[in-house]
Amino acid sequence: MNPAAIDRYLELWRITKTYQGAAGPVSVVKDFNLTVKQGEFISLIGHSGCGKSTVLSMVAGLSEPSKGGLVLAGREITGPGPDRGVVFQSPSLLPWLTALQNVTLGIRQVKPTASRKEIDEIGAHYLTLVGLGDALHTRPPELSQGMRQRVGLARAFALNPKMLLLDEPFGMLDSLTRMELQQILIDLWLEDQKTALMVTHDVDEALLLSDRVVMMTNGPEARVGEILEVPFARPRDRFALIEDPQFEALRDQLVGFLEDHAVGHAAERVAQQRSEKTDSESGLPTVTPAELVTVEDA
Repeated sequence: MNPAAIDRYLELWRITKTYQGAAGPVSVVKDFNLTVKQGEFISLIGHSGCGKSTVLSMVAGLSEPSKGGLVLAGREITGPGPDRGVVFQSPSLLPWLTALQNVTLGIRQVKPTASRKEIDEIGAHYLTLVGLGDALHTRPPELSQGMRQRVGLARAFALNPKMLLLDEPFGMLDSLTRMELQQILIDLWLEDQKTALMVTHDVDEALLLSDRVVMMTNGPEARVGEILEVPFARPRDRFALIEDPQFEALRDQLVGFLEDHAVGHAAERVAQQRSEKTDSESGLPTVTPAELVTVEDA
């Protein structure tokens, strides 16, 4: 692949998504532009309702843009495909299949000529990497929420996709489980550094995982507000990061953007959370703007 293609591995050009509202058409995002390099890990952050998940859904091919275009690895995105591995906030596993069967279901689509043994070995490999080597034949109802999300991660990586798409993958987990799965994601990602786009409400998670953090303005007609470069070398140690003065400065920059775009009384709540230094369970300072407004992400 030529250098230009590597630098523009994913391109979102003037993306607009419009829905028909009660009072007429409403554009959730408008003229959204973003270019992602191959192997880059990008986080989208912003207030609830700004359209972060809408953007991710269009990259996944689950929703068509009303205007604009999306190109991945030189090909226009026109629908869903196995070249994109998606991890949702809720893993949406098939309850009647085992953990292994949930993972191998997708592998069969990308490797139609592979033997059952080969497919099972691939699935077992990724489930082992996420810590579920002893639960291959366990069904989702018997797994905890954190374990089900591990299956979701294994399923996405087992496809060997061109790109990973993560929609608040740890948003429903407690702090300790979230820490564990963040580290598992880091370890899996470091193996081949797949291009990744993640939606998150957590500024600390964004700084820990990302190469760049894309801050979105409020919706409707949300667009890219600012882009923050994350300079920390990899691999990263979360506890070393929080001791780095640059981490605090970058965190202040992200929270400052959210504070500037807060609506009404939400600004006071952001300022209050900004003063919190550490989360008692995780050891990381935590600002989670998910609760700042009541409108759900579009």
